[in-house]
Amino acid sequence: MNEKDCLMLQFISEEQNLTKAAERLFITQPALTYRLQQIEKDFGVPIITKNTRGVKLTPEGEYLVKYAQKNLIELRNTKDYLVSMRNEVTGNLRIGVFSYFGLHSLPPLLRNFLNAHPNVQINVHTGLSDEIFELLQLEEIHLAIVRGDFHWFDQKYLVHEGYISVISQERIELEQLPKLPRINYKVPKLTGKSSSTYVQSHSSLSRTIEEWWYERFNVPPFITMQVDTYETCKEMVKNGLGYAIIPSMFVKPDEKLHQIPLVWNNGEPIKRDTLMLYREASLQYTVVNRFISYIKNQT
Repeated sequence: MNEKDCLMLQFISEEQNLTKAAERLFITQPALTYRLQQIEKDFGVPIITKNTRGVKLTPEGEYLVKYAQKNLIELRNTKDYLVSMRNEVTGNLRIGVFSYFGLHSLPPLLRNFLNAHPNVQINVHTGLSDEIFELLQLEEIHLAIVRGDFHWFDQKYLVHEGYISVISQERIELEQLPKLPRINYKVPKLTGKSSSTYVQSHSSLSRTIEEWWYERFNVPPFITMQVDTYETCKEMVKNGLGYAIIPSMFVKPDEKLHQIPLVWNNGEPIKRDTLMLYREASLQYTVVNRFISYIKNQT
């Protein structure tokens, strides 16, 4: 199987639909079906079965997909290494960042890096931190910038030390909170592959905030609004509709909101840091090494 065959099997596995897989390969569905039949003939096994919802991989097909994914990773690593042998800052850089960082922090970082290294091609994935972390585990990206606590076995770098803070338009005292209206972030209901990990991650933060509250107060908060984004929480606060408890990274200095970082009774702050995660082995690639050094110097 060649590289295109490996990509075809990976896309079929991801889409469970031949037409959608063909679209991602920029070929027609009959052309994809013909090539799939040739691979089945070469190996002498069925790769897919059809059902009313699309297609499903057979056990043999699932094994071939794993083989194809390993081949793609090895081929990408080989290409990256060959480029790095020239010790030039060139080639493809694959990074993943959580959505908020991708929207607010990444664009100027990429602009300045590409101005200095115009021969680099950068592929960016944005999404939930859990999705980005999964891409790193699958070796789809060279490095990940995520928010939260992830059990990563290799290299970590603290990009931004984040705190969970009470934010308000006017200065308030913590003792006042039970009597003040609170705009509360509520985890939205999601469907799809990463919905369970998303809900688990954000529910964990909500539980931490709740534990902090009842460590300090013996009455429930006076919640007047439930919203589905931290940005909405902040805008409500800016308009004097109450206070909110959100990660401090969502508040810019020029917004002039009052912040009180949450601290446990033992004095330990409640944090939600932004981390850069990568494999030490990736540093052998010149472009990856240079970009990681650049991020460390800029943050």
